[in-house]
Amino acid sequence: MAIMSAQEIMDLIPNRYPICYIDYVDEMVPDESIVATKNVTINESFFRGHFPGNPVMPGVLIIETLAQAASILILKSPAFYKKTAYLGAVKNAKFRGMVKPGDVMKLHIEMLKVRARMGIVNAVATVDGKKVCSAELTFVVAERTEKI
Repeated sequence: MAIMSAQEIMDLIPNRYPICYIDYVDEMVPDESIVATKNVTINESFFRGHFPGNPVMPGVLIIETLAQAASILILKSPAFYKKTAYLGAVKNAKFRGMVKPGDVMKLHIEMLKVRARMGIVNAVATVDGKKVCSAELTFVVAERTEKI
C-alpha cells in the first residue's frame, strides 16, 4: 500500500514528466529511510535510443531515480520542507544488473548524515530483490525559487 501517490510526490519535488520517475512511496521513516517504487515500462522515452532491440534503462537515469527518492526523504524533513534538494555528488556508484521494461525497481534510501544545508544518503536500487545499483548521494538544499 502506497503512503505517497505520484501526485503527492509532485507536490513535494519539482520533477515533472518526462523526468519524474517515482510512481509511489511504499514506506518511510522520516529523517531515516524511504522505500519507493519505479515501474519501468516500454513506453519510457529513453528506450527508443537505449538500445533499440535490447532496451536497457541508462545507468544515469537509475541514479536520477535514486536521487528523486532521496530528495523525497530529505524534503519531508521539517527542516527542509518546501525547499529544493539538488544533487551535489555521487560517490562509489556501482551497477550490478540491467533494468529492462517490465521491471519493478525498488529504491532503498538510508539517511547517513544531515547538516544545516545538506544531506548524505546511501542509495540502493533492486529488481526482484537483486541489487542493480548502489551509490552514496550528497544533496545541497536551497530555498525554492519558483512555485511548482
